[in-house]
Amino acid sequence: MLYRETGQFKTSYVADSQIFPIRQDRIGVGLLLAVAFLVVPLVASEYWFSALLIPFLVFALAALGLNILTGYCGQLSLGSAAFMAVGAYAAYNFQLRIEGMPILLSFVMGGLCAAAVGVLFGLPSLRIKGFYLAVATLAAQFFVVWVLTKFSWFSNNSSSGVISAQKLEMFGYAIDTPMQKYLFVLAIVSVLALLAKNLVRSSTGRAWMAVRDMDVAAEVIGIPLMRTKLLAFAVSSFYCGMAGALYAFCYLGSVEPDGFSLDLSFKILFMIIIGGVGSILGSFLGAAFILLLPILLDNFLPPLAEFLHLSLRSSSVSHIQMMMFGGLIIFFLIVEPHGLARLWQIAKEKLRLWPFPH
Repeated sequence: MLYRETGQFKTSYVADSQIFPIRQDRIGVGLLLAVAFLVVPLVASEYWFSALLIPFLVFALAALGLNILTGYCGQLSLGSAAFMAVGAYAAYNFQLRIEGMPILLSFVMGGLCAAAVGVLFGLPSLRIKGFYLAVATLAAQFFVVWVLTKFSWFSNNSSSGVISAQKLEMFGYAIDTPMQKYLFVLAIVSVLALLAKNLVRSSTGRAWMAVRDMDVAAEVIGIPLMRTKLLAFAVSSFYCGMAGALYAFCYLGSVEPDGFSLDLSFKILFMIIIGGVGSILGSFLGAAFILLLPILLDNFLPPLAEFLHLSLRSSSVSHIQMMMFGGLIIFFLIVEPHGLARLWQIAKEKLRLWPFPH
C-alpha cells in the first residue's frame, strides 16, 4: 500500500514513456537529488567530500559504464581501468595542448578517445564471447598501460609517466575546494546516469538486451550484431573515460599509468556483481558498498577485537577485508545473482502488498 501505483492513469504515450512512470519514483529521485545538491554541501566535512563522496561518484560512473556493456549487452570486459586511463590522459593532453579549451569539453573529448579505444578492443566480440572475450579485453589493460608508460609524449615527457591535472575552471570560476569539486562531479554523474537510464529503455537498449539473452535469435529478427556490440563498447568506454578524467582531475589530482591497474578493473567488476548486473541503481549501490565496507571494518574490527581481548594488527584488518569481499561475491553469485538492486526491487514489491502477507 505504501508503494502502490493503482490510480496513476496514463492518458498519453508521452506520460507512459517517462523515465520514472510511477509517482513515488519521481518523488524519491527528486528528493534524493535535492539532498545531494542542497543538504549534503551544508552538512558534510572536507573529509567526506574528498575521501568518500567524490570517489563514490567517480567509481559509480565507471561501474555504470561497465554495467552497460556487461549487464545490458552481455559482453564481459576486464579493461575498465584501461579506458579510465585513456580518458584521464586524453583530457590532460587536451587541456595542455589546446589553449583555452573548456574543461568540460576536455572531459567529453577524453571520453570520446576512450570510446574509440573501446571500439578497437571490442572488435574481437564479433567472433568470440564469454571468457575468451574477457581475455581479449584484458589485453587492453596491459597494452594501454604499456603505451602510456613507453611513450612519454602522453605524460608531457615525464620520465615516470605521472601527470598532474590542471586546475578546474568553469566560466571563469575556479573549482578548487572539495565541496565545489563534489558538486561538479555530482552534476556530471547525475546527467550521465539519467542519460543511461533513458538509453537502456530505448530501441538501442532493447537491442543490447536481445543480444545479451541470445545473440543468434537477435540476429535472426534483424538486429545488426556488429553495430550493436560495438556501440555498447563505445558507450561503455565513454562512461569509463569520463570517470577516469574525473578520477584524475577531481579526486587524486595526479595519476600514473600503474594507478589504472588490473586490480582497479576487478574492483569495478565487483561493484556491478554486488550491486546488480543489468541495473543502473546497482552500479551506485555496488560502488557505495565496496567503498564503505573497508571504512566500516576499520572502525568496527579494532573495538570488537579489544572487546574480545584479541590482538589485531592493521595488516590483519586488510586481510579480513579481502576475505569478506571474496565471501560476499560468492554469496551474491549463489544466493542473489542480481545483487543489491534485486533486494531493493523485492522490498518495493513487499511495500506494494503491505500490510498484507505475501
